[in-house]
Amino acid sequence: MDNLISKKDLLEAANISYGQLYRWKRKNLIPENWFIRKSTFTGQETFFPREDILHRVEKIKTLKDDLSLDELAAMFSPSPTVTSLPTEEIIKRNIVSHTSLEMYINHFGETPTFSFSHLLTLYVLDSLLQTGEMNRSEGMDLLRILEEQANTIKETESELFFIRKMGVSFFIITPEPAKLFVESQTKMIAHYRMNQCIEELKLKIN
Repeated sequence: MDNLISKKDLLEAANISYGQLYRWKRKNLIPENWFIRKSTFTGQETFFPREDILHRVEKIKTLKDDLSLDELAAMFSPSPTVTSLPTEEIIKRNIVSHTSLEMYINHFGETPTFSFSHLLTLYVLDSLLQTGEMNRSEGMDLLRILEEQANTIKETESELFFIRKMGVSFFIITPEPAKLFVESQTKMIAHYRMNQCIEELKLKIN
């Protein structure tokens, strides 16, 4: 159970109380399906997906002084907090770089407003460009796959993999949780969990 953490270990590792954990659950800050009941030699115990819960608790602790629990719940929800933003607002709020915006417009054409789905595409493009690991040509490939798989990303929890082998790059979008096995000569450039990208984008917008 390397990918799981027990409730006892979580409370200790995250330095939170039982009461905090279940209050956050009631407020929908922690999904119901993350509470996994399993039989152990001591009886029934509750476990959580280790990476997800530790990341979520750390985010809650960081933001709870600035946002109400209801605002946090809205941010963690997969539903968008805004339906669209005009182009000038994207620039004004510095949500993405001018380079990413220019690439997006060159690919899709001019648009007065961006839906949340398009903002997410723009945000992922910008995040990868900022790492310096992706060139403009690869960025255009990324735009194409994000456009093609927009419904998959919207309807299911998804992961994005960016890999390269012998100078040839590939993007893979797959439902979460994914296990990707690649040849030894293949380099994993980036791995994004789309739900985390949605959370980060909501925080940036708000």
